[in-house]
Amino acid sequence: MKYQTRHFRQQNGATLIEVLVAILILSFGLLSLGAMLSYSVQLPKLSGHKMIATNIASDYIERIRANPGEFTSGTYTVVSNYNGSFDPVDLDECVFPNCTASTLAAMDTAAAKNAARALLPAGGLMVNCDGGNCASTNAFGNLWIIWQEPSTSAVLNAANSDTCPTEVTDAHYDPAPRCLYLRFKV
Repeated sequence: MKYQTRHFRQQNGATLIEVLVAILILSFGLLSLGAMLSYSVQLPKLSGHKMIATNIASDYIERIRANPGEFTSGTYTVVSNYNGSFDPVDLDECVFPNCTASTLAAMDTAAAKNAARALLPAGGLMVNCDGGNCASTNAFGNLWIIWQEPSTSAVLNAANSDTCPTEVTDAHYDPAPRCLYLRFKV
């Protein structure tokens, strides 16, 4: 009787453990790619908000410079307008011949507040005189444009990255609002 020898072929495929490890490594890579993609989708919107805030600030500063006497008298000062609201501000129209420098300043301020609320999420603004020397012709002012980013952008911690005034940072909004700060000369 002859003995038959069986020839066993070597296994050429991957074992179940190897497949699971490969899937695990691949899933970590895809998760990090997904987080990066969601972050990159948010950035254009965030930079769009900053551009809008810059435009509102530039427009408002030019309005102040066109009426410097009312800035030095404090008419353009906005103490704490930010309350996280979307509601429009009443706009007092300044119509000739009843338009004075102070009613023009009130209309300019209301227009800037409405622009911030209409174009930015829960937008607002604050303006004050820098150093308390507003009566001089070389007065400096501080302007903050403030808005609320969606909570999905919490990776950009506004408390650490923005120069919000203490009136806003002490209010502990959740999430913290974003701010654009400009110092200007009248």
